[in-house]
Amino acid sequence: MTDNQSFKLTKHPSPTSPEKRAALMENPGFGKIFSDHMVTMSWNAEQGWHNGEVKARAPFAIDPAAAVLHYAQEIFEGMKAYRTKDGIALFRPEENARRMAMSAERMAMPAIPEKLFIEAVEALVRADVDWIPEGDGSLYIRPFMFSSEPFLGVRPASDYIFCVIASPVGAYFKGGYQAVTVWVSDDYTRAAPGGTGAAKCGGNYAASLIAQAEATRNGCDQVVFLDAVEHRWVEELGGMNVFFVMDDNRLVTPPLGGTILPGITRASIIKLAQEAGLTVEEKPYSFEEWRKDAESGKLREAFACGTAAVVAGIGSVRFKDGSFSIGNSGDGEVTARLRANLVGIQRGSVDDAHGWVHVVR
Repeated sequence: MTDNQSFKLTKHPSPTSPEKRAALMENPGFGKIFSDHMVTMSWNAEQGWHNGEVKARAPFAIDPAAAVLHYAQEIFEGMKAYRTKDGIALFRPEENARRMAMSAERMAMPAIPEKLFIEAVEALVRADVDWIPEGDGSLYIRPFMFSSEPFLGVRPASDYIFCVIASPVGAYFKGGYQAVTVWVSDDYTRAAPGGTGAAKCGGNYAASLIAQAEATRNGCDQVVFLDAVEHRWVEELGGMNVFFVMDDNRLVTPPLGGTILPGITRASIIKLAQEAGLTVEEKPYSFEEWRKDAESGKLREAFACGTAAVVAGIGSVRFKDGSFSIGNSGDGEVTARLRANLVGIQRGSVDDAHGWVHVVR
């Protein structure tokens, strides 16, 4: 298969009826309902990427000794397709392609060429365009790759499967945006220097689940991880990057350095904040600073950002020895303004001065 080849389309023999699809999309939740088709593509050392096709979504048949089941050689991405006044659009898909290539390199997997990655995503969007909700909803797209070679030796696999599936999702916050409560983990860390923190691999998320469960038990929406070395510096949430809005027009966010996922929403927020006149500082910020700055009023707002929620204000913080609130414990002015600008660009209601919006059709 070459970069210029289109993906072969085999339409679903019995697709979901329009009536059933409409009923499912009335209240889709997140990641629970899936569209009719999927994209698959295979790789081996002899043929490279080959057998690209769009076909009916169906289970995989893999050998019990497939490397992914034993050594977790797997990576994925998350992105969305939107309905805009200009048609169907993706947001910065080339950045997803580049990040997946970086994740592949870290996990000793073959990289997918950027053009081929985008073509695969576009092929699925076109096949399942009717699954893209109107209004505030979107089609969440999950490209992923896993090692399929059956062997029990510890080495990079020689066979891989790439797949793209899609799930219609509604607005992340029903009834308007709500500030979240977060739990600062004292016992668990997400990533260490030299580890896989900057790769979007399933193992990172598996390791975070026990801490997320702890957060839930303590009445929190998300977990916050500190660094693995000093257990002092704020790094990121279980699935989102974090920002701090100070009283002197500064926006502080932990720096990338191999332990934090380079979020595409994060990078977009930094650019928009700078254009809005905010000074953005990517620097270490300790949990103790966070607590003291919130109590003194120096910290006005805090928010998390990622593909699913886009931008979510952080209202209160809980930890083993207590808790504290941030600002008015609600959605801050800067947080709301940055979110409105970003969402507006994604959905075509705000001018896209950066060429971030990729129209599919």
